[in-house]
Amino acid sequence: MTLAAHVWPDSAERSASGVLTLGGVDVRTIAEQYGTPVFVLDEKDVRRRARLYREAYPGTVYYAAKAFLSTRVAQWVTEEGLGIDAASGGELLVALRAGVPGDRILVHGNNKSQEEIDQAIQAGVGRIVVDSLHDVVRIADAAERFGVVQPVLVRATVGVEAHTHEFIATAHEDQKFGLAGDVVDEAVRRISKLPSLEFRGLHSHIGSQIFDAVGFSVAAARVVAIAKRLSDEQGVDVVELNLGGGMGIAYLESDDPLDPVMMANDISEVVSKECSAAGIALPALAFEPGRAIIGPAGVTLYEVGTIKPIELDQGLIRTYVSVDGGMSDNIRTALYDADYTVVLASRSSDAQPMLVRVVGKHCESGDVVVRDAWLPADLAPGDLLAVAATGAYCRSMASNYNYVPRPAVVGVNDGACRVVLRRESMEDILALDPGAATVPSTT
Repeated sequence: MTLAAHVWPDSAERSASGVLTLGGVDVRTIAEQYGTPVFVLDEKDVRRRARLYREAYPGTVYYAAKAFLSTRVAQWVTEEGLGIDAASGGELLVALRAGVPGDRILVHGNNKSQEEIDQAIQAGVGRIVVDSLHDVVRIADAAERFGVVQPVLVRATVGVEAHTHEFIATAHEDQKFGLAGDVVDEAVRRISKLPSLEFRGLHSHIGSQIFDAVGFSVAAARVVAIAKRLSDEQGVDVVELNLGGGMGIAYLESDDPLDPVMMANDISEVVSKECSAAGIALPALAFEPGRAIIGPAGVTLYEVGTIKPIELDQGLIRTYVSVDGGMSDNIRTALYDADYTVVLASRSSDAQPMLVRVVGKHCESGDVVVRDAWLPADLAPGDLLAVAATGAYCRSMASNYNYVPRPAVVGVNDGACRVVLRRESMEDILALDPGAATVPSTT
């Protein structure tokens, strides 16, 4: 099967015998050394995409850590010139452990604890995004206690719902993120009166997996209108404008996301035009791509366990192919009806294709990895399957459902592998359970 270049990592190739290689490494070698399931990240692909966004987008580009974070990944993207967008104290700690300077980190969160705010300010983070009026009080109090002036942005919901799954569209007003209407103005008014806070500008995020610049353009126009209002009514200048992330990637060969450079140009042109029309200075821009950088660089390898043909209506057969992972390592199909590309990775086959549903090993009927795909009819237990574009929101959202350990993440580069995150063991999981410390006597 031919690999669609815009779906698979840069280094993905088929050998003469049909075996998939990633970063110059045979997937059978990866599976044998690290077990399956296993996430594989093409380091060069991650770095190239980080550079692409840094060069294409004006201003500061933060890597959205929620997509997937480890110390190695944080080092890869910051070495390519990006900052880190942390959405929790845990993500902030990983970035700091990776050696990321605090001033290159931006902190998000709709319900930041006082502990997380204290942690961020002690680390000297460059920006904290205000997501509520409570945030204003908590951040100001912490900054005063630590004797610093903390730069902040105010997150504004601008009523733009991007063309994406409703569960990941985040700028319409009926949702938990950001401030709407007059509350934005009130937050800025309060911030401006507090000597321990420095108002830098506005933040907006309209959703995820967005394929064109239209939503960003509408959002930018509305945020500029807020900036104009703040300038006219409060005499406050918006010197920074963060338009968030959400740039989409190709999961299927038919997906056609906009080229990052074209999207960057379209967004920048709209912001410049709107600022000029409003008669305000052009703010410094910032962006937060995550999935767009790490998603296409990741591939998940599974081993086939059982194969079960089921007769459907009109004689059609769907074959259920069970693999050794599932919703504990990729919840996106169950959560968002996400689609993926899957191929036989460990050998070639000339067999006719059969309609399959790739499912996991968990005790849930909704435990689906790939809902509908065509794989060779001679598929057999022990074969390896590769699912493309799993670098984002798979390992980062993984669980231990059914007490299944989370997979390893392995980086590949120039024919070599190295561990990004090691595989969990049952001992790791049982270590959380005090009652599992001793084995009951059977006598």
